[in-house]
Amino acid sequence: MSNSIKYSSTRGGESSLSYEDVLLSGLARDGGLFMPEEWPEFSRSDLLEMKHLSYAQLSAKIMKPFVESCLSENELLKICKDTYSVFNKDVAPLYKINKNLHVLELFHGPTLAFKDYAMQFLSRAFNQALHNRSQKCVILGATSGDTGSAALEAFKGKENIDIFILFPHQRVSGVQQKQMTWINEKGAHALSVKTDFDGCQAIVKDCFENLRFKDETSLSAINSINWVRLLPQIVYYFYAALKIGVPDKEIVFSVPTGNFGNILAGWMAKKIGLPISKLICGSNQNDILTRFFNNGSMERKNVLPSYSPSMDIQVSSNFERLLYEINERDTDKVKQQMKDFKSNGYFEITKNQLKKINKLFSAYMVSDEETIEIIKKVYTDYNYILDPHSAIGYGAAQKALNNNIISKDMSVISLACAHPAKFPEIINKSINITPEIPFHLETIMSSKEHFDIIEPSINEVQNFIKSNMRN
Repeated sequence: MSNSIKYSSTRGGESSLSYEDVLLSGLARDGGLFMPEEWPEFSRSDLLEMKHLSYAQLSAKIMKPFVESCLSENELLKICKDTYSVFNKDVAPLYKINKNLHVLELFHGPTLAFKDYAMQFLSRAFNQALHNRSQKCVILGATSGDTGSAALEAFKGKENIDIFILFPHQRVSGVQQKQMTWINEKGAHALSVKTDFDGCQAIVKDCFENLRFKDETSLSAINSINWVRLLPQIVYYFYAALKIGVPDKEIVFSVPTGNFGNILAGWMAKKIGLPISKLICGSNQNDILTRFFNNGSMERKNVLPSYSPSMDIQVSSNFERLLYEINERDTDKVKQQMKDFKSNGYFEITKNQLKKINKLFSAYMVSDEETIEIIKKVYTDYNYILDPHSAIGYGAAQKALNNNIISKDMSVISLACAHPAKFPEIINKSINITPEIPFHLETIMSSKEHFDIIEPSINEVQNFIKSNMRN
């Protein structure tokens, strides 16, 4: 491997870009997503050394090969230490359910959701890169719930950054909305768009594909279409696995996912040397990913509101990165399949390709009714409260065990992606208890809201950005 990893678009239009280039670009100019042209690989001895590192030190070690052309080791470590100083002392604790099943709690950051782990890093990375280049930028993102609050919290008050977050009107939880809309600082804007998450995400992609608008606003992305958003998410896979026996044994991870970013970070962890034997993909009733892993066809349907709103998605943007690997980096194939999906809502892979990826991935759908029952059973059996998204990851793991996809003696880590206090209505419906609200969330819930309601029009969004961005 060379000393400086470069990046290329999944659609072939750009190549040999640096870490800073892909950070500030977000989406490639051809509409594709950036991927590294080569991968580092951590050895068994590297893994053994990692066991003794703090979370910040581990983060710097794992991310170093991907960023070293632009950040020195000391600069990267400083960013990582600063990032995780705003988390609880144990940045990503494991809760032991039973001998072989653990829940990885990824809600110990400022907004009580796993998006904090990447977003807090990303805001500091942007700040450093913009300072290095004496530039300003506009950040545009879409959220199905937690990304928006994590992004606004991380980027608020940055003098060289204006941030605009689109969220689906009346389709996020009350807590999620309040976490976005209580923020009242110059350059930070929450926009309630009269559509679903896929509609918000489509507007964001269209804005990036309008190269004139992108250039005149210096537009960049913080959704997981931005490669650097995924980098910090790789870290907690290593951190958790190292705590329970890696590298002396293999691990299974079960991940609730809608946009495919979180589980893709697990695939990347496997790619660079973490011994993961299985990645279990948990979907809610918007089960486009489950259907794909079962039959090899990606088919868009209507979005159905659910008890797990952050997963109410039918266009899993990050999947294009895995598709690029499935197609052995054939950019023409990827380009055609993504064109078919945009126009017809459908593409498929071959049976051989499906068989190959199913060696690592299994997928299960967990309904709203099952989600309620899982929350109830885990609370009754273990006195532990799962939020509705985390319940889907847990339920998918149970289905994999029941179907003998994984053996009962395998170590399984199920990702808990949000604090249950963010979804009090569903928790109350499940176990007749309202989860305790952390103090800083109480303050937010009593604050005044600041947001604009807007039509689902690319022109309206672009005009709003141009009218409200600072010089």
